[in-house]
Amino acid sequence: MSLLRPLSRSLPLPLLRSFGSSARSLSAALPTPLLSLHAERGGSMVDFAGYELPIFYKSESGGVLKEHFQTRERAGLFDVSHMGQIKWHGKDAKDFIETVVVGDIRGLEPGTGCLSLIMNEEGGIMDDTVISNAKEGYVYMVVNGACKHKDMAHFEEQLKAYMAKNPDADVCMDYMDDTHGLIAIQGPSAAAATAALLPALDLSKVDFMSGFDCELGGVPGCRLTRCGYTGEDGFELSVPAEQTEQVARMLLEHEDVDVAGLGARDSLRLEAGLCLYGNDLDESITPTQGALGWTMGGPKGRRRKEQGFLGAGKFLTEEGKFRKISKKRVGLMGHKAPARGQTEIYDEAGEALIGVVTSGTMSPCLKRPVAMGYVESAHAKAGTKVTVDIRGKKVPTEITAMPFVETHYYRAP
Repeated sequence: MSLLRPLSRSLPLPLLRSFGSSARSLSAALPTPLLSLHAERGGSMVDFAGYELPIFYKSESGGVLKEHFQTRERAGLFDVSHMGQIKWHGKDAKDFIETVVVGDIRGLEPGTGCLSLIMNEEGGIMDDTVISNAKEGYVYMVVNGACKHKDMAHFEEQLKAYMAKNPDADVCMDYMDDTHGLIAIQGPSAAAATAALLPALDLSKVDFMSGFDCELGGVPGCRLTRCGYTGEDGFELSVPAEQTEQVARMLLEHEDVDVAGLGARDSLRLEAGLCLYGNDLDESITPTQGALGWTMGGPKGRRRKEQGFLGAGKFLTEEGKFRKISKKRVGLMGHKAPARGQTEIYDEAGEALIGVVTSGTMSPCLKRPVAMGYVESAHAKAGTKVTVDIRGKKVPTEITAMPFVETHYYRAP
């Protein structure tokens, strides 16, 4: 989702545009468990993925820029209850999941997780997802809110085919619907604020992409995962819907924590070089085109060699090597004005069309425009000079490695 204007707390329309078809009027939007909190804090609300969510907050401490720096410097609290939460049960659950995603799910140690990709038969990415091998005996999956119903229909279709081949298989998909809210707390102070709700646990021993079921501030039925979508340390907290606001308010009692909205979430993820499904990824993009081949493991890894997931042969050889690709996702930096979504990318001479921008914004931290997009593979090497067409003018820029800013994912000592 590319922000289509320089970030501003006073111009919500460009931010509305940035969320594309996922943002609509509020008439049909579903409330999240934090709706009252958003209203109290002055949330500027939109319908995003069918839910009423804040782009930013109209308060002294609010606005996209302030919320962005709040998260980078202290901690931002985000409502991500629109996301789809799924629990998979049964002794064959991991085996089935590996038929529809690229990751090594069977190889996950209990309590750990990974980013993976849900695939279609043509080798295209249907969604990106975080999958955890819960040590409590199930597989926990979080999918994008705008894709969750499509994803589950895909799972059901593939599960029917799987059961037809394996009639004695034991697999059950438990969609958590709206029984649980989901809070993301991100930033340098996220661990201290979250630790206050878990006095008996030492979060310094909890690694990135690790998680567990827990009580948060005395609220049972919760789950913590150390992950996020900002490039900062942080946690996603699954909380029973009726207690989600209670847990959010406890986190906000920490002096370094404040609310943040979708606008800051977008600029943060773009600085961190992270994709937004529907803009930077879609069903026509393969993992290798999306620069996400690493989600399958290394060239000698089991998933690259055994494959067995939908569409594998479209981008992997029988030996597990990557097939040649015509285009690749890259970062762009060096242009003087923001390159908006769908901005065309040309070669250095400004003559040959070689790609298109999928996300772009004015980086609050770097104070310069950054963008992400796809270019022909011959032009994808970092340092390659290219141009972008901004309002009819060819503007010089450069292919740049991502992330654009340093990330701070936590690694336990």
